[in-house]
Amino acid sequence: MNAYPLLDSIEKPDDIKRYSLSELEELARELRNLIIDTVSQNGGHLAPSLGTVELTLALYRVFCFPQDKLIWDVGHQAYSHKILTGRRARFHTLRQKGGITGFPNRSESEYDAFGVGHASTSISAALGMAISRDLCGRTNEVIAVIGDGALTGGEAFEALNQAGDLGKKIIVILNDNEMSIDRNVGGMSEYLSRIRMAPQYNRAKKDVGSLLMSIPHIGDKAFRTARIVKDSVRSALIPGGIFEELGFHYIGPVDGHNIALMQDIFCRAKEMDGPILIHIHTKKGKGYLPAEKMPGKFHGIGCFDRKTGVCEKKAGAPTYTAVFSDALIRLAANHTNITAITAAMPTGTGLKAFGERYPDRFFDVGIAEEHAVTLAAGMAADGCHPVVALYSTFAQRAYDQILHDVCLQNLPVTFCLDRAGLVGADGPTHHGAFDLSYLRHMPNMTIFVPKDEAELCDMLSESVSMNSPSAIRYPRGAGTGVPLHNEFVPLSVGKAELIRSKENDSIAILAVGPMVGQAEKAARLLDMEGIPSSLVNMRFVKPLDYDMIRQMAEKRKLLVTIEENALAGGFGSAVSEYLVDSGLAVHTDLLRLGLPDRFIEQGTPQELRKLCGLQPEDIAESIKERLKSWQNRD
Repeated sequence: MNAYPLLDSIEKPDDIKRYSLSELEELARELRNLIIDTVSQNGGHLAPSLGTVELTLALYRVFCFPQDKLIWDVGHQAYSHKILTGRRARFHTLRQKGGITGFPNRSESEYDAFGVGHASTSISAALGMAISRDLCGRTNEVIAVIGDGALTGGEAFEALNQAGDLGKKIIVILNDNEMSIDRNVGGMSEYLSRIRMAPQYNRAKKDVGSLLMSIPHIGDKAFRTARIVKDSVRSALIPGGIFEELGFHYIGPVDGHNIALMQDIFCRAKEMDGPILIHIHTKKGKGYLPAEKMPGKFHGIGCFDRKTGVCEKKAGAPTYTAVFSDALIRLAANHTNITAITAAMPTGTGLKAFGERYPDRFFDVGIAEEHAVTLAAGMAADGCHPVVALYSTFAQRAYDQILHDVCLQNLPVTFCLDRAGLVGADGPTHHGAFDLSYLRHMPNMTIFVPKDEAELCDMLSESVSMNSPSAIRYPRGAGTGVPLHNEFVPLSVGKAELIRSKENDSIAILAVGPMVGQAEKAARLLDMEGIPSSLVNMRFVKPLDYDMIRQMAEKRKLLVTIEENALAGGFGSAVSEYLVDSGLAVHTDLLRLGLPDRFIEQGTPQELRKLCGLQPEDIAESIKERLKSWQNRD
């Protein structure tokens, strides 16, 4: 029996325009089942996409995509959109190597109008498309779908401000589900909550308008006067007033699971001029009880049992995130000036437990990385030592604040960059591939790179004792399983660790972070072929241990650097610069291994390390190839 008869009959998105309302409701059920089935096998963003099924159907009923342009903010809620736009047959490959990506991607489909993956970009992109449309004399619609979590990001406000000023026709759909990953925080979240509590306003506004217009002779004049009065008190009394003050026509709140109602509103919006904001209210995880009860858990989730909602858990070492969380709480007990800051990711960064233990010292700023960093700078300038925990890929958004507000003033802020390196199925928008490159050239910055979770604890302890900026980068997922110290072990900043040294070897491998473990395995493979090598855990990318590099270079023909970061400007580049500047490059060859100069696709971390030549056997093979090139030259 075919589980998806309506879905299987759709050849192109416009096909759903012929369905009746009851058929659309059945189609919504099929979409949810397919999404749940696929994500339970592959992992992915389940709760967000379950909440937007009816919205997606209503959009495709009213608008003509891809002529009309649809931009999803972040894009983790767009699985229904992908299924309806010719990717149904390949949806089982979601987030797998070579498969359907987890976010809209322009190279994947003409229906993906804009590539996304980071929050708060949709309104800016939509406004840009509307400007281009008008310059080219086209008449298509441009629609941005943004969540209430993404609306806390500064870029969203910047775009709203200019869109209202320009008066261009765009439609912004605010998908309000009261959640991003963790529960939303801040003034905008509270404002939207007040709007949700006062839907009666729209009915009252319509009733009063009708009453005034019905008064003989003076109705029109009274209505115009009432509009003037309304404008003067709007901000205090009117739901959506802030959007209308910015120049938008505000409609809502609207039930985001009522297809007929949304279809009617979207049709009316098409007839209106200027920027429009339609505020819809949805339930994250809609249609799957475990996700409805625990939307945060099912926001982004690994494989799970569909019947129970229980995730597959593998026994093993604690995650780097969990180890960081415990270590920071231990340190905060003895360092009362430690504060912790995150940008809408208290659970993902491990700071939720810190916030529960030290609520007065914990700050979730919402999706606002720039503000998070300058907030930390302000704290540091007045005696605190803030620890800013961000995903590596999101810290990129605060580059200027790290450079200008923290490093230029040489302030004691510790940046803990989670998910550094290749993160897996979330793909190029989420790989932490560039942090060593964008931090290394910042004056006053110290960069720690722990080889395991025990070293992470010691580096965190060292960093919070410093009176200058520092960053610690560590990977996603489980640690190596090494025993953790009962007490923090002091480290000498800028000093490497010699792990092994072989007599008469001509090769020294210099590695950072988890690549130390990969290098150890590669060295053992080389041993089996009679190729001895030394191995150094460099620990610090800045400052480099120049004494150790010189010691390795003076006695060996080949240095090999290994990092899970972009080769351009990263750790290997730092070593190369030193060899050239010191004159050691004249007699020492250098082989740099890391991430190539391209965006790395999605896949398992093992698949991606293989793709980039960073598995132990690949490292060993690269070294042998370099040795062969010497023999050929000789």
